Amino acid sequence: MRIPDIIIAVDGYSSTGKSSFAKIIANEFSFLYLDSGALYRGVTLFAIENNYIDDKCTIDAEGLEKALGGLDLHFGENGTYIGDRCIEKEIRSLAVADKVSPIAAVPQVREFVDRKLHEFGSRKRVVMDGRDIGTTVFPDAELKIFMTADPMVRAQRRAAEMQAKGENADIETVLKNLQERDYIDSHREASPLAKADDAIVLDNSGMTIQDQLEWLKNIIAERFCQA
Repeated sequence: MRIPDIIIAVDGYSSTGKSSFAKIIANEFSFLYLDSGALYRGVTLFAIENNYIDDKCTIDAEGLEKALGGLDLHFGENGTYIGDRCIEKEIRSLAVADKVSPIAAVPQVREFVDRKLHEFGSRKRVVMDGRDIGTTVFPDAELKIFMTADPMVRAQRRAAEMQAKGENADIETVLKNLQERDYIDSHREASPLAKADDAIVLDNSGMTIQDQLEWLKNIIAERFCQA
């Protein structure tokens, strides 16, 4: 299936499989995949390692803002990098997950990440996932999808992902973390998580990734491939 040069924005809650879904879209249609969440996690790791956020999630926003000017955070061959250092493993840890929502709520952080995303998005044929892609980063995206799933299903998925990496994953702790992130993401002042008015909802609680791809193909066929 050939589709026009468009931007596909994939938003939604944590652990709904946004990244996996966006990656399979990119592979299927030869789009460039951008993981906005990885950039926020990268800033969070940077903030943790440089003491801009403490164990109580108190943030030195002024210090972090100044430091962002010299932060070389980018995508590379093996994922996300700070300078020459691949940080893909570190940013997927629970320690980073616990602090990413407070860091992402800092307006200066969102501006920093948005600038980087716009550099890539200007090329079109991009699929991007996050929490405010269709509402803030690319409000004019030609196709917007908002993903959701049952909270326990999401917690089970996240726990399985962590266990596969050899990390401890108590399901109740993971569920609590997801619920806290949902609240922070939905109530932050800067670009809160919300469904764009023109987004299509995808509840994938009982769907395989292949089911989701077939669902998307039907949407694209109806919207972009009519004779």
